Amino acid sequence: MNWTLEVVPLPVTDLDRAKAFYAERLGFKVDTDTEIAPGTRIIQLTPPGSRCSVAMLQGMPSLPGSKEMAPGSVQGLQLCVTDIEAARAELVGRGVDVSPVRHVGETGWQDGKGETWNSFMSFEDPDGNGWVVQEAPSELSER
Repeated sequence: MNWTLEVVPLPVTDLDRAKAFYAERLGFKVDTDTEIAPGTRIIQLTPPGSRCSVAMLQGMPSLPGSKEMAPGSVQGLQLCVTDIEAARAELVGRGVDVSPVRHVGETGWQDGKGETWNSFMSFEDPDGNGWVVQEAPSELSER
């Protein structure tokens, strides 16, 4: 049996502001924006080419045994691209405040691209949820 990671909950303070950031600035596809009951809304978005989505919820009770996440508490979500410099230029062009491209060198983080699998950049959404983008040598379907 396969266990596939398909949806990651993302805590935000303002659903409409977050939806605009992820759809317009990052280019994520809006899969659904649904009010399932009065005061309960779900917005699910998927990065281009990904099989895993993020879901932003309002008014949804926590599942038994799970803890409520504060907006901005999710850190280290990782996206992979095959051309990190082109991806950075696209994000900057869409108004995203993104870090320079960096790699891990002999003395820690250094500016510029590294070797295979060693080029990264980062950004935050309006609530402070943190994302990392890593350059991969090929598309996931080819690895």
